[in-house]
Amino acid sequence: MLSVAVVCLFHPSRMITAFTFQSAIRRFARPGLWTVQRSITSSPASPGLFASTAEPATDDDIIADASSSSIYDNDDQRDILNNLQSEFLQTMRDRGFLHQCTNLQGLDELLSGKKGDNKVASAYLGFDATADSLHVGSLLQIMILRHFQKAGHCPVVLVGGGTSKVGDPTGKDESRVLLTEEIVAQNIKGISSVFDKFLEFADDAASATSPPTSNKAILVNNNDWLADLNYLEFLRDYGRYFTINRMLSFDSVKLRLARDKAPLSFLEFNYMILQSYDFLELHRRYNTQLQLGGSDQWGNMVSGVELGRRVDGAELYCLTAPLITTSDGKKMGKTANGAVWLNADRLSPYDYWQFWRNTSDEDVVRFLKLFTELPVSYIDEKLATLKGKDINKAKIVLADEATKLLHGEDCLPAIHETIENMFQQKENKSSSLSTEGLERVIVSAADIGDDGIRVIDLLADLKLVPSKKEGRRMISGGGVRMVIDGNETKITEETAAVVLADFGQSDNREVVLRAGKKRAGVVELQE
Repeated sequence: MLSVAVVCLFHPSRMITAFTFQSAIRRFARPGLWTVQRSITSSPASPGLFASTAEPATDDDIIADASSSSIYDNDDQRDILNNLQSEFLQTMRDRGFLHQCTNLQGLDELLSGKKGDNKVASAYLGFDATADSLHVGSLLQIMILRHFQKAGHCPVVLVGGGTSKVGDPTGKDESRVLLTEEIVAQNIKGISSVFDKFLEFADDAASATSPPTSNKAILVNNNDWLADLNYLEFLRDYGRYFTINRMLSFDSVKLRLARDKAPLSFLEFNYMILQSYDFLELHRRYNTQLQLGGSDQWGNMVSGVELGRRVDGAELYCLTAPLITTSDGKKMGKTANGAVWLNADRLSPYDYWQFWRNTSDEDVVRFLKLFTELPVSYIDEKLATLKGKDINKAKIVLADEATKLLHGEDCLPAIHETIENMFQQKENKSSSLSTEGLERVIVSAADIGDDGIRVIDLLADLKLVPSKKEGRRMISGGGVRMVIDGNETKITEETAAVVLADFGQSDNREVVLRAGKKRAGVVELQE
């Protein structure tokens, strides 16, 4: 057998990125010796670094293998699924959120108040701060937390101030760009604003009780406990519970090990351990017994369940939702114009509404159940039965309900008026248009100058195109128009510009730019 000893005499967050697992395999393994099997044991000189795999696997050890596919594929779970008692799990099942669970019956008993005296359970879901806004791909997870709170339980929102410095390799075929502490802090501020719109938070996380007595949400940052960890003590106390064999079996690791041009660094390889430790720490602080997440996180989540059992004897659970793709197999939340952001300063409420309105016929009922709070019975009986052109009514309901949850109901009248005036055929085509709900940029006469501002630059500023290259393509294809007081002019030249005289023709000192049939923005002149 091959024994591997790694000696770290440096701060891991600064130096460990220089080492890749591929290089370690090549350095320590003779040709033909390395196989991803039970071939690594602890060195006697460093008994805590890697756990021995010689001991026989227990039922708890293979829990991930037993439940790694959808829970609906397991015949033994059918009766449990049909007779769930907890409101939260019933909602997860009926609305399509439920995919995997480590111990469904035990979790159902916990959430229905049949385990212990405490009726309020605590569950957490983590969000790394890799950007200053979450996108619609994270909305599924936020909705799960919302349903958890509405069922009377305490959601814990974990922002990854610590783990964002490492980077989650899951689903990535190359290393993430390392972020500075300043950027991470800025991103945390940006993503945290969204949670307030979906959850009701406690005034102070420090005042939260363990176990929780209220369903008020708690916002915590894992940098609070990860930043001050002593590396050697951490390896000694917790590293011995993680086997390299097991870690190499996860798809996220296999994908990166197969790519020589984008190798997996030891920094990223440690992400799984840090995520598992987060679960242990949250259980100690807030009696958190459930971790929620997407199915791509299943391996990391199960490792957290096992770490809690082995270190503290804790009874922990994890539950995943399926990764959402559209009917054509594409990842949810990506469009031709880029990511569908949740922050209004990154994507206007109007464009957000349009994203949902453009849902395919095949996806609309599924998305109504996942991304709105309309009763399932109403969706099935009233909206799922619509056929042909009437399906568009269900899409408008989806767009209204999803937009209302994120941006509030007050924005809907302006969006509806803009849609009606901009995109429906009218007899009087020169009538003025309502532009209240559109994305806009403010310019001055000095900004415009003698030469004007190029249309292609304004298209990018208004986020009507993902890049200037796409803007040029759209102009050459005849898809860009300038609208002044309801009168449209097709833009045919890439060098076309909006000049000061264009605003002189407008009663409201506005010029509307349209990109395609359903995207528009406003250039407003202010003195």
